[in-house]
Amino acid sequence: MAKKMILVDGSKCTGCKACSAACKEWNDLPTEKTSLVKSYQSMAGFTPNTYTYVTFEEKYENNNMHWLMRKAQCFHCEDPSCLKACSSSAISKTDSGFVVIDQDKCIGCGYCAQYCPFHVPKVDESTKKANKCTGCVARVENNLSPSCVAICQPGALSYGDYDAMMATAQARLAEVKKKFPNANLYGQNGQAGTTYRYILLDAPAAYGLPENPSTDLSLYLWKDIIRPIGKIVMGGAAAAVVAGVVINAVKGNYQKEPFEDHHQMKKEEKM
Repeated sequence: MAKKMILVDGSKCTGCKACSAACKEWNDLPTEKTSLVKSYQSMAGFTPNTYTYVTFEEKYENNNMHWLMRKAQCFHCEDPSCLKACSSSAISKTDSGFVVIDQDKCIGCGYCAQYCPFHVPKVDESTKKANKCTGCVARVENNLSPSCVAICQPGALSYGDYDAMMATAQARLAEVKKKFPNANLYGQNGQAGTTYRYILLDAPAAYGLPENPSTDLSLYLWKDIIRPIGKIVMGGAAAAVVAGVVINAVKGNYQKEPFEDHHQMKKEEKM
């Protein structure tokens, strides 16, 4: 199957949240109690039973208020950090570009959640399985659009083959820029590109999105260098210990004790 793309047009989104309701229905997910987070946003983030929700940002400029609304879900990265982080080979990519989790293989280690630059996957503590948007891959493989796209009444979501959708996105962006000069196409930079691409009306930071999402350096060290070498030279257990030390050092989790303070403590112990 050819590579697919979903375009999320922020200039057309009305914040109706029908995409979230359709996602719940198609994936047979239970409802959850919500409360007002800010503006009209009722979900603070993803949960094991909420794969997509709508974020609301209010921007005040020149005595006018502008809505910045965004449908949030897994971006389905071309080079997904979650796949690289998965310790049980439970995560894979389809030919169409969607990133999926095999529930039979998932052991609930949580590495996918830890390393995703968008904080998408969530581990269900009751099942010890990680969950996230599937891209409605079962629908896609049967020539249907994802459920969120199918339900979107204002036409903020569109779906199709990658090349055709990119042409549509560029043409639409040119139109949107006439009214919103800061508009941009998000999803081309970082993670080698994403299956979900966004027409944002302002800079990514205004939506709470990273400018250039990337995989944590410690993950590359572990997966591409330490783990392969460790398996050959030291064996798996020793490699894991070394990896833990290196990863924590890279993240700055260790606090070095100054030499002078350490020396002074030793002197006091002797006294």
